[in-house]
Amino acid sequence: MDYTKKPFYLNEEDLQWVEETFASMTLEEKCNQVFMDMLWNNPPKEVYEQQSKYQLGGYRYSNSKPEKLYEQNETIQKASKIPALIAANVEAGGNGAVSGGTKLGESVACGATNDPESAYYMGKYGCREAAAIGCNWTFAPIVDITLNWRNCVIATRAFGNDADKVLQMGLAYMKGAHEEGVACCMKHFPGDGCDERDQHLVTTVNDLSCEDWDNTFGKVYKGMIDGGVDSVMIGHIMQPAYSRALRPGIKDEEIMPATVAPELLQDLLREKLGFNGLIVTDATHMVGITGKCRRHDFIPGAIMAGCDMILYYRNHDEDVGYLKEALKDGRLTQERLDEAVKTVLAFKAARKLHTKQAQENLMPPKENLSVIGCKEHKEKAKEIIDKSITLVKNTRNQLPLTPDKHKRIVIYNLESGGIVTKVKDFIFGNKNRKPVEVLIEELKKQGFEPTLFKLNYLKYISPHGLNGKRAIAEYSVTEFANMYDAAIVLCNVSGFSTTNERSLHWSIPMGPEIPWYASEIPTVAISLAHPFHLIDLAMVPTYINTYNANEETIRQTVQKLTGKSEFKGISPIDAFCDRWDTKL
Repeated sequence: MDYTKKPFYLNEEDLQWVEETFASMTLEEKCNQVFMDMLWNNPPKEVYEQQSKYQLGGYRYSNSKPEKLYEQNETIQKASKIPALIAANVEAGGNGAVSGGTKLGESVACGATNDPESAYYMGKYGCREAAAIGCNWTFAPIVDITLNWRNCVIATRAFGNDADKVLQMGLAYMKGAHEEGVACCMKHFPGDGCDERDQHLVTTVNDLSCEDWDNTFGKVYKGMIDGGVDSVMIGHIMQPAYSRALRPGIKDEEIMPATVAPELLQDLLREKLGFNGLIVTDATHMVGITGKCRRHDFIPGAIMAGCDMILYYRNHDEDVGYLKEALKDGRLTQERLDEAVKTVLAFKAARKLHTKQAQENLMPPKENLSVIGCKEHKEKAKEIIDKSITLVKNTRNQLPLTPDKHKRIVIYNLESGGIVTKVKDFIFGNKNRKPVEVLIEELKKQGFEPTLFKLNYLKYISPHGLNGKRAIAEYSVTEFANMYDAAIVLCNVSGFSTTNERSLHWSIPMGPEIPWYASEIPTVAISLAHPFHLIDLAMVPTYINTYNANEETIRQTVQKLTGKSEFKGISPIDAFCDRWDTKL
């Protein structure tokens, strides 16, 4: 690799530091340098002791308060002989790096604005907040393409389903991040968005032909590489077409996730696309890789295939032992390990971490914490919300809703939450108001009389058991229509990973909350968290995607519902879910 060229651009002094540092390293230090660890509320003393002992290449961490993370990252750098990489998922703004950080918008929201400036500020302001606590690497932008609406990994995390728009947005994000001195890592090569499964849970497949891949994902990756992207994160995703093309005669059972597929990393990414930067794996706890290979094999296999860093170790001594064992038995060459280590060092040199360490300014001034959640950033977030909220359909021209015509509104609230969320809420409580509570408040401010529908099963229980018929048809149609002037179905249902609920869930078949009433009174569905709920709400004539569930989004949505603000968003994905009937 040539570290004087894009994206490193190392000068003679930088190269000298890389070579001298490398020459001084023991085998143990080399092995440690290719690993990153995940910190999760670890005490500073523990962090210091760990880094002092292992001298890992870098860290990613879970969110916490700014002061706590500043101390954590300062501790890491104080304990590091070689300055450490500190990464965060700044995918939607500073909220991915620190508690209280500004969420500028999900990538899909930036796509909905149809304005690359949204992605630029998401990168700039998000990374400004991340840098304030000592973060120097963002695992973003996400340059996946939403080609399958059923995908549950990047439904809101990708900029859209058009390769040109994804590239435009990705480049804009990177420009903003680089202006704040933060390195970028595009993900997830060879491309998520085709499979409806999730590599956290199973190995997934990018099933495009070579030609189709070249015209979509290949176009995006090549554009980002030409634009100077610093690093690439490798997904535990198979790309059979290219594996077969680059390895003629390969058997189906030999096709592997890109993480351990040299034909995808060396032949496709390095040679054909010309990538000269750092390659890092996605998390190695994911079943997408653990379900295909023994850890004993894929830890050294990832390095041998072309990865330079590994996220994360499972057990430090065990995983480092796997590298050493592979060096002895020939599954990993010393040459390839050395190249990976030098690339990690060069990546750090390109960030001038060695210079900052010598000058004792690896950490920014503590006063910089004031930018986290600051007014300037929040105002920009408001602008992005305003430009992104999308009126997907309004086939019966039911909008605007006004107190004169639609004073009495019944609200049906659908929400979800994974086990982690539920446990946190149970232990610590949830101080944040639920979106439905904010919606009710905002509607009242506009002069409406909203009623939250609550299904009380006890009403329908008799000595003979549950009477489902009474639950379905408690009121006659005439009674219902006399009670309410309009209905809102509020969907705060996530579509990610183990909380994946692409399909809306109802109490019972033909339940009273299902929009049977859409033919009787004006009915509006608002999706806050997942843009593909029309598949279950085709009967609803008015459907809105907000891409966000915070209070400001709810407030602005009500303004648009009532005609006091116009809908500006342009759907960057196929919100109709590739169905004709959802458009009716």
